[in-house]
Amino acid sequence: MSDSDTDFDVPKALSGTASWVDDRFHTARGFRVLMRKVFPDHWSFLLGEIALWSFVILLLTGTFLSLFFVPSMSEVTYHGSYMKLNGIRMSEAYASTLRISFDVRGGLLIRQIHHWAADLFMAALIIHMLRVFFTGAYRKPREVNWLIGIGLFSLGLLEGLVGYSLPDDQLSGAGLRIFEGVLQGIPIVGTYLAYFLFGGPFPGHDIVPRMYIIHVLLIPGILLALISAHLFFMFHQKHTQMPGKGNTEKNVNGQPFFPYFMAKGGAWFFFIFGALVLLATFAEINPIWLYGPYTPVAISSASQPDFYMGILEGSLRVMPAWEINFLGHTLSLSVLIPFALPLTIVLGGAALWPFFEQWATGDKSWHNINDRPRNAPVRTAVGMAAITFYGVLWAEGANDVIADKLQIPLYTITWIARILIFVGPAVAYVVTKRICLGLQRRDREELLHGFESGIIRQLPNGEFIEVHRPVNEEKRAVLEAKKVPALLPGPGTEDPNGVPAPSSRGMLGKARAFANRAFAESIPVEADGHGNGHGPEVAGEEHAAVGSAGTPAQLPSGDSSDEDSGSS
Repeated sequence: MSDSDTDFDVPKALSGTASWVDDRFHTARGFRVLMRKVFPDHWSFLLGEIALWSFVILLLTGTFLSLFFVPSMSEVTYHGSYMKLNGIRMSEAYASTLRISFDVRGGLLIRQIHHWAADLFMAALIIHMLRVFFTGAYRKPREVNWLIGIGLFSLGLLEGLVGYSLPDDQLSGAGLRIFEGVLQGIPIVGTYLAYFLFGGPFPGHDIVPRMYIIHVLLIPGILLALISAHLFFMFHQKHTQMPGKGNTEKNVNGQPFFPYFMAKGGAWFFFIFGALVLLATFAEINPIWLYGPYTPVAISSASQPDFYMGILEGSLRVMPAWEINFLGHTLSLSVLIPFALPLTIVLGGAALWPFFEQWATGDKSWHNINDRPRNAPVRTAVGMAAITFYGVLWAEGANDVIADKLQIPLYTITWIARILIFVGPAVAYVVTKRICLGLQRRDREELLHGFESGIIRQLPNGEFIEVHRPVNEEKRAVLEAKKVPALLPGPGTEDPNGVPAPSSRGMLGKARAFANRAFAESIPVEADGHGNGHGPEVAGEEHAAVGSAGTPAQLPSGDSSDEDSGSS
């Protein structure tokens, strides 16, 4: 169903209520537009919904927990149901968390649902952002929505940090101690920031109340505003769709919001909620009663943060003990670099990538059709390199556990990580790019010659051949949807009047030309093949790009201007 041929009739059961609301608020027109909104029906689009419904569950369970949690670091003597800690001095925050876990009916279940939902929210955000990146769904006009997604992920990291630090147990206290050290590692202002946040020397008495306000009020409010903006922009700009038969830059094929998408979305929410309940019931997470109350003189063995903070933990462990003196101040590079560099590379690089790609390719057209990852080798290779970089640091965050389980010296694990952090992304980039080009060759062969049927026939001259079946119309539409960025004028290129192209001058022009040729490297698709073994033979297996070196190629049809050709 296309977004141009849908209509919506108010069900009779709701017509009276709808008329009453419309008479007072004039909502009928907007309501009809919303109800007949068409959404593409592809499994990968459900990843964003997982993050959305996880956030809703976080709000619901967090509201319940806030009724019983006491955000105070005042000391009390515990006399609750957990007898192993009976008579132990602890903060009210830790005591109230124990009370939620053992004395409040359903408290432990809600606590674990909340924690699992937080992990699922971050995991869904990561996978959803990877889907957007690998398919190029961040391109014009959706750059702002991409930046909003990066902001959501960044806030999620901070929200998770303050969230699992609230119980004031030994594990969360160790994380706070690291966070305090990171703050102090910031040049000049770091010690002041740590002093003001903790209200004095670590751990102080103000950090838990302040984190509580940040966790339940400040960050959730910003997250709610960003999610609302994200959904509004997606609704206004229309959803992207995967290549397929009948899918163009000017239409949206799929199912209407009502009743199809509304019913599917509601069912998806209950499925996610049920999965989280099962996890919370049978998979224990963050058993704070085993860790005990926080004391600065002790630390738990194999202390690990939640997975999404593993990159920061790993970067701290992999970094050598470097420090320098600058203007009378000691700069702890072993803390400052791990804090600033990895997230700057990952999040800063992700934020700048849409604009870098547009600059390198010269493509300023609208994009409502996603790319297949294989058809954008450079983008896919860079994404895999970033995943490898992230994964090495994440694994290094558990270097003590790995060393213990594999019986490998701890410093050997650390040196392996120090080498892999540079070698791993480079290898991932090269291998991924070669795989993408290989898959493009296979797509070309399928389009030209069809696919193997397994049927062997003998020709009159005695030769045996395998019958190839042509690709169907749906597959042909996917294969022929491939677009390759056009080549920009290379360094030294001149127009017929002998004037050098402005975009090719200087070091910046050379860098742009180099990036442009990297993006344009591709295996050409012969659109005039029949897919049945009778298509034209293509000589050579060398990499080809649209156009020839030094000669600007024509952009694909519909991609030659900044006109809003896709805003139907």
